[in-house]
Amino acid sequence: MRSRSTIEFLGLWEQFNNPYFKLVEFDQFKNEAGSNSFVLSPQKWIESTNAIGITSKSGRYGGTFAHKDIAFEFASWVSPEFKLYIIKDYQRLKEDENNRLSLDWTVNLTLAKINYKIHTDAIKENLIPENVSTKHKGFTYASEADVLNVALFSKTAKEWREENEGLKGNIRDYATLQQLIVMANLESMNAELIRQGIPQEERLITLNKIAIIQLESLIGSSSVEKLENFKSSNLLK
Repeated sequence: MRSRSTIEFLGLWEQFNNPYFKLVEFDQFKNEAGSNSFVLSPQKWIESTNAIGITSKSGRYGGTFAHKDIAFEFASWVSPEFKLYIIKDYQRLKEDENNRLSLDWTVNLTLAKINYKIHTDAIKENLIPENVSTKHKGFTYASEADVLNVALFSKTAKEWREENEGLKGNIRDYATLQQLIVMANLESMNAELIRQGIPQEERLITLNKIAIIQLESLIGSSSVEKLENFKSSNLLK
């Protein structure tokens, strides 16, 4: 504990985790650290700075104990082999985490495709009469797609293109992850409403209410944020 780097590490940990840490006393120890006359025991550190990362007890069952963050740092300093194990294990855990996120992302995209198929099948089976031309079929599909666009984005695909002439792609290409999740849900719900024979105007009102409720639930969701960060990190690679 005579090392300046040790004092700086202990002080930084306390500032992160201890609102009652005494910074004035810490600065004094940090300035004196490294000199030949400087001596600092765990007990003196605790009493002077009100530190909580280290505890020290006297007596038969006493001893000095540290929070695992500090214990890992001390062990890494004592043993280069231990430090290497920590680095390797950290890398392994991050790789496992990324693999799980990648799986979640793949599952989400697959579900979106499945819901899209459910939606188009419902339109084909319930809204498009037999012997209708391909052109008129396209009109029906586009109309129902815009029901979802208006329910979620409050505008049709055409209105979005007119407002964003300089952008390539379509309205859904610029949606947030939260909006894409809700869109997948709306496709499935609209398919069921179509099968129930509910008119388009009524479906639009219902879907809009559902979209608002689901977006409010998803905003700030830690799971969605992880997927968003994973998507962003992959786009940067």
